[in-house]
Amino acid sequence: MTTPILNSLKGNATLFLDAIPQIPQGRYVHFVLVRETESFPVFQTDGTLNVIRVQAGLKRPDLLSRLVLFKRKQSSPERLTGRELLRFYGLISSEGPGACVYNDPKGGACKHCPDCIIYGFAIGEGGAEKSKVHVDSAFSITPYEQSHKAFSFNAPWENGTMTDEGATKVSFGEQDHIVPQVFFPSVVTLRDPTYEGFLYVMGNLLRTDRYGAQDTRTGKVYNHLIAVVFTNGEIFSNLRFSQAVYDILQDQGKWTEPLERAAALTAVRTAYDALIADEPVVKVREILAADAATLVAEVTALYQDEKRTAGVLKSLDATTSQYVQKIKDKKAK
Repeated sequence: MTTPILNSLKGNATLFLDAIPQIPQGRYVHFVLVRETESFPVFQTDGTLNVIRVQAGLKRPDLLSRLVLFKRKQSSPERLTGRELLRFYGLISSEGPGACVYNDPKGGACKHCPDCIIYGFAIGEGGAEKSKVHVDSAFSITPYEQSHKAFSFNAPWENGTMTDEGATKVSFGEQDHIVPQVFFPSVVTLRDPTYEGFLYVMGNLLRTDRYGAQDTRTGKVYNHLIAVVFTNGEIFSNLRFSQAVYDILQDQGKWTEPLERAAALTAVRTAYDALIADEPVVKVREILAADAATLVAEVTALYQDEKRTAGVLKSLDATTSQYVQKIKDKKAK
């Protein structure tokens, strides 16, 4: 089954490569996102939320303390989502010969599956593959003071109380959580994409909705896709993106606490238009607004269809295996 936008993308040699190249070819597809918190996630290092003090806007030099969503806090959940799907379709396994184990200090990567080749791996002397997915740290639009809340926590006995036979547990504490409706503009880039690689990475972005620490209990985040742009180079940073959005919201008098979703998304689209216009790259194709929404709907429908999903992933698996075989053949010579 073909769909309007995916049909126009599939087989387009200007946008996609037939095979994964060993040498960079200068082709990039950027997924321009806004990550919106929908519960109380925790993005932390060493027990505290990640915060940095930076310039508030591109036009406003006053300083602002912003929450930081480090790149690994973004890429790791998305990568694990993809690995879960590959495991579901029997393309990787966690046990037995050829098993692929994520983040294994003993070097458990299989070194040939879509996850290993698209997102990369490093096993010291056992080899390495550079990630083809570029993700950088994202910064909240709103300041830290407006975007977090401290919550107390406890660990009760099985009977539901903090006391047992006269003894009181000491498992009390307090931890900062990010509140709902905090927005993190973010650009995720896939370098030298194949069509199936594009669908795999985009699927991971759409299907991942838990980020940060304690992701089994909290951490819901929604990824709004603002644009997909194919270029011949990298584009603006996430910090510049957030600062541009801040300026627009201030200029339009849309700065509220919390930010209204519609106002934030509109400002992000406006900021994207302004920033991409200043980038020294060729825009080979740009998918915006209604077309971006249509693309999301089409990719969602693809992942709702078990046969189509299996077909995409098996084709991608064959492509990554061919890539690995070419490297082996080259070394053998």
